[in-house]
Amino acid sequence: MTMFWTIFGLIAGLLCITSYVPQILKGYQTKKLGDISYHLMSFMGSGMFLWILYGIHIGSIPIIVTNVMGVSCNSLLILMKYRYTKNSRADR
Repeated sequence: MTMFWTIFGLIAGLLCITSYVPQILKGYQTKKLGDISYHLMSFMGSGMFLWILYGIHIGSIPIIVTNVMGVSCNSLLILMKYRYTKNSRADR
């Protein structure tokens, strides 16, 4: 039964992480991420980092894996926003 819940947790996390994909792709294509808030992304990233620590503490692979992926996607969006915002200011 434990394996079922581990797979269930990984699927749930994967579904949540895929929500980042459209935003990453759109940002990459348009080079515009002005509507993305640094505050939101900072709070989300911090929360996911704390989830990683909690997952390590309780030994939950689904929590650890999905939140590491989430922090990675979140960090990528922050870096893209910084880079594209910086480049758009330089073009003016």
